[in-house]
Amino acid sequence: MLVVIGRIGRAHGVRGDVTVDVRTDEPERRFAPGSSVVCGDGTLTVASARPHSGRFIVKFQEVADRTAAEALRGSVLEARIDPDELPDEEDAFYDRQLIGLDAVTEAGAPIGVVTDVVHLPAHDTLAIDASGLEVLVPFVAALVPEVDLDGGRVVVVDVPGLLDPDTAEVSRPEGA
Repeated sequence: MLVVIGRIGRAHGVRGDVTVDVRTDEPERRFAPGSSVVCGDGTLTVASARPHSGRFIVKFQEVADRTAAEALRGSVLEARIDPDELPDEEDAFYDRQLIGLDAVTEAGAPIGVVTDVVHLPAHDTLAIDASGLEVLVPFVAALVPEVDLDGGRVVVVDVPGLLDPDTAEVSRPEGA
């Protein structure tokens, strides 16, 4: 199984290093020296990697110079993983484990199906298809207190305005 772990950005320096916008919670593991990543129709071998300004600077053995690095800009990087592989941390999930789960309220009422996991700077967000309407729910314990992989569902707390915008509490400026 292939999972996206990053996207190549700009060339960095003249020796073939590239910046990588990381799309994995385990960059040190996925970009460890000697590991292989899939890039388009080929495979690249990580020679070195280090964090730099919110990204990673990666040197691939097959990329000899800046020209070769620039040719890879925008390429998606994927890792081959065992479908049964789980994250090392408890209460951590891979996107592929969450996508397709049924979303229900605490009372068990159906909301919809998780269609995507959006990775934002502050926290991850679940995109849920609720009868054709996309609902975005911050993936935090206060709003998603339970993930039941075996049961195929996530439980979402139904706070005013989260699942139905018409129920949102609106504050009005004084005198309005």
